[in-house]
Amino acid sequence: MNLTDKVVFVTGSSRGIGKAIALAFAAKGAQVVLNSRHDIAPETLAEFADFNHEVGTAIGDISDPKDGQTLVKAIKAQYGSLDVLVNNAGITDDQLLLRMGADDFMKVIQTNLLGTFNVLQPALKLMYKQKSGSIINISSVVALTGNIGQANYSAAKAGILGLTKTTALEGALRGIRCNAIAPGMVNTAMTTELSDKVQAELLARIPLKRAAEPEEIAHTAIFLAENDYITGQTISVNGGMYM
Repeated sequence: MNLTDKVVFVTGSSRGIGKAIALAFAAKGAQVVLNSRHDIAPETLAEFADFNHEVGTAIGDISDPKDGQTLVKAIKAQYGSLDVLVNNAGITDDQLLLRMGADDFMKVIQTNLLGTFNVLQPALKLMYKQKSGSIINISSVVALTGNIGQANYSAAKAGILGLTKTTALEGALRGIRCNAIAPGMVNTAMTTELSDKVQAELLARIPLKRAAEPEEIAHTAIFLAENDYITGQTISVNGGMYM
């Protein structure tokens, strides 16, 4: 896929990994549409000022099935197509499994797993009509390893991997590809909120002895969008944290 002028929708793209992915696609000449539950800060929008297209915005909560439908319909109405969907939006609510209530578990499932489905399904329907498209789901290393205090997050991110494989099988009938990226520790606001002790413990588990930069996850998303013969795969970007 040549990304020039392609319409790319990145959920949860007002900061962190999502913003880095959106910027990488914009640098490739794509028409990027950002998403957040709230209005996107002017300084974030300004970062896209030097690219070919004026950045688009689609404000809505992906955990709401109606919002998922509305977001995709709005993109179709404004741009006429949707060529790449990056399902990035997600939340955490960490605590030990024995202390985790059903509401705590479902809140993360609702956003991270069901939210991915809520946008993926209408996007897939649109791509079916186009007979083309690439879907990239952002999972996590903990989908593969589990993690203490993250039963809800691990379950949601593992569910995304199963959803990715099924979408790839069904999408292939119309030339649509679906892959996942499983990042490890990444330098984002979420990481910097961890205590120095926890950060040190995590880094000790990484053979490359550093966290990834958001741009390194973004490079992987570009690769998956451009390569027309990769589908149903999970690409781990974790510095060797899990092999």
